[in-house]
This record gives sequence, C-alpha cells and structure tokens, in this order.
Amino acid sequence: MVIKKVSLETVIGVTSKIPENQMTEIAFAGKSNVGKSSLINALMNRKSLARTSAQPGKTQTINFYNINDELYFVDLPGYGYAKVSVEVKEKWGKMVEKYLRQSKQLKAVFLLIDIRHEPSANDKQMYQWILSNGYQPIIIATKMDKINRSQLQKHIKMVKEGLGVAKDTIVIPFSAVSKQGRDEIYALIDDMMVAVEEE
Repeated sequence: MVIKKVSLETVIGVTSKIPENQMTEIAFAGKSNVGKSSLINALMNRKSLARTSAQPGKTQTINFYNINDELYFVDLPGYGYAKVSVEVKEKWGKMVEKYLRQSKQLKAVFLLIDIRHEPSANDKQMYQWILSNGYQPIIIATKMDKINRSQLQKHIKMVKEGLGVAKDTIVIPFSAVSKQGRDEIYALIDDMMVAVEEE
C-alpha cells in the first residue's frame, strides 16, 4: 500500500448523520491514550494529521480520512477516559454503535490494545460490541517498543486471553516509534481491498 494522498474529509458528532460513502471504510477503535492517533498518522505517513493529544479523551467526533481516493480510515472516539461524564460517555457510545450498525461500507475494525497491560473492562466490552455488530476485530497491540522483545509472545498471549479472542483472530504488535507492524497492517488492508473489488 502506497499512500499518495490523504485528507480529513468528514467529521461527525453525536447528532450528525452517518455519511453514505461509496468507498471502503476501515475503522480504528481503542481506549484513550492507547496510541490511536499515532498509529493512524504512521499509516498515513503524516506527522500530525490525526491529532495526538496530551489530554486523553480529546477525540469526541468520528473522523473520516480519505486515503488515495480509494478508502477511508475512520477514527472512532477513544473510550474509557475517567474524566468524561457518564452522560458524555453514553453519547459517544451511541454514536459509535450507530456508526457500526449503519455504515454500509465498513469492511474491518481494528481494535487497539496496549500490549503492556491486561485488557481493561472497557477493552473487553468494546471487543464484544464489535463482535455483536457482525465484525471480527483485528487486534493491534500498541506500544510494543515499551516491552522487551523476549516478553513479546507472553504479552500477546496476555492480550488474547484477556479479550477471550477466537483462535483465528489476527493480533499485530505495533510500535509508533519504529513503525514495526505497519507493513503487516498495510498487507491486510491491501488484501481487504482486493476482496472488495472481487465482490
């Protein structure tokens, strides 16, 4: 996958209508501070198009990035940030669920999990939520540069067992620092695009 052109095309909030896009959509979900913006920027080869923030819970919209006029990367609001009111969390949840249910072009959901820690209750809930909406999440285990290489398999196992994933679930360790894992993600997206064209 070669990224030639990227633009933030659509931003929707709680009351917005889900856009009826014609191109394939690939969504990215993960709790606040898991490195979602860093991953999306790394995939887009841009330093700061997706806004990284020192203040977690900043993304309160669903952002659609047009990639090469071929597909959309869809950045979903981060979940599980403690300082946001219950009412706001519920609104975000409804917005994300509406998107998962109503998008006609959504082909895959990448769920980001911090490889250093056992998946949280929010992570498990999001995993089950994605499943219940008919998608098999692809797990991106972020921040792999923060653990020793010798610990990698142990931590991948911890993530898989913590989420209770199906046997054939894909888990890709990723580092925003070294970009390790990016090529595997590109390859997966390329395969998806080929499958879409053959439909």
